[in-house]
Amino acid sequence: MLKIDNLHAEVEGKAILKGLNLHIKPGEIHAIMGPNGAGKSTLASIVAGKEDYEVTQGSIELEGNDIGDLSPEERAHEGVFLSFQYPVEIPGVTVTNFIKTAINESRKAKGQEEMPAKDMLKKIREKSELLEIDRKFLSRSLNEGFSGGEKKRNEIFQMAMLEPKLAILDETDSGLDIDALRIVANGVNKLKSKDNAIVVITHYQRLLDYIVPDYVHVLYNGKIVKTGDASLALELEKKGYDWIKETLVS
Repeated sequence: MLKIDNLHAEVEGKAILKGLNLHIKPGEIHAIMGPNGAGKSTLASIVAGKEDYEVTQGSIELEGNDIGDLSPEERAHEGVFLSFQYPVEIPGVTVTNFIKTAINESRKAKGQEEMPAKDMLKKIREKSELLEIDRKFLSRSLNEGFSGGEKKRNEIFQMAMLEPKLAILDETDSGLDIDALRIVANGVNKLKSKDNAIVVITHYQRLLDYIVPDYVHVLYNGKIVKTGDASLALELEKKGYDWIKETLVS
């Protein structure tokens, strides 16, 4: 699904990623953990195609195709979805109209006609019920006046509607209380399938109590320095990131 080899990247001349390797297969959930400044959000932004970063070496492939030269929009059309830490507000544009536009733009890019209104409404109804989203929520302006939990639930709804091949959730647990965290995590678990892959970027173990990853990677100083199963996150919670630094030194 996703193959990243020897990825180096910098911003304003400062090296952030320093030879990162990551391979993800369909049907897998990968968690990426690490201290502040390790490069977690940088990695998410680069895979999604944000132009603030310069890739100086390495490659990014999605389903065997190099996407390094594609724009963020083109990558989205290829099936890459990024959930932001701080979703933007768009007054006057409802959740429903936003997602209709996103879906039809993606279909247009693939040479397809717009989704018929009947099919669109059916899909919106099915996905909103799956994620326990109230219909009134869908008629509100995008993220305007939303709580942290509502913003994150809206992003998971977008993910459900767009059905991406690769979903990257960048600190989606940030600012969530335990109830909102559970709702968002349940939505992610319901959307997992053998045909997609999910990357969860987080500082904390608590999210991984609800979204159980197949692999946990520790990103430190621009590289993945340790990989394990879900138990690695528990070990990090107990020992902290200084433990990783100590193991590297030794």
